[in-house]
Amino acid sequence: MPQDILFLLKLVARGEQSWTYNSLASELDMSPSEVHYAARRAVASRLGIKAGKQIRVHAQNLLEFLSHGIQYCFFPEKGEITRGMPTAHAAEPLKEKFISVNEMPPVWPDSDGEVRGESFAPLHKSVPYAAKKDEKLYMLLALVDAIRGGSARERAAARKELEQRLSQYGEHTKS
Repeated sequence: MPQDILFLLKLVARGEQSWTYNSLASELDMSPSEVHYAARRAVASRLGIKAGKQIRVHAQNLLEFLSHGIQYCFFPEKGEITRGMPTAHAAEPLKEKFISVNEMPPVWPDSDGEVRGESFAPLHKSVPYAAKKDEKLYMLLALVDAIRGGSARERAAARKELEQRLSQYGEHTKS
């Protein structure tokens, strides 16, 4: 489910910081039970690892899924021109690598958004809310969106960036 990926990316963004189901629920604009079920599904799917009472991301498995599966499972719906938050190649960290003057940037529809662009459905309805509160999470979600709906060059650059970030997470969480 898309909220499982949002949950896992939030754990990557948090790194070593401890968390509770209630704190993550608040940060992700989800209910504590949604977060709890996302954690259980993450472990069952081997994208997460139970470490005592906490859940850790299985970085290698998550990278493999994000690199090769997410674009088929959670492909983005694109649509009308709207105001929103830039994503995919129009957001950091890919923004500087893919400058385009002839096309509208992909954006998550958001009434508070400051950029006009092509509507790009977020992975989960709470993504814009969660991304506004956490810059690291925002970057991870934008990279995932570049894989979900970008060109071959954008997907390759996003995979490389994700690999770097997930390997850093993996190094920090090894026992």
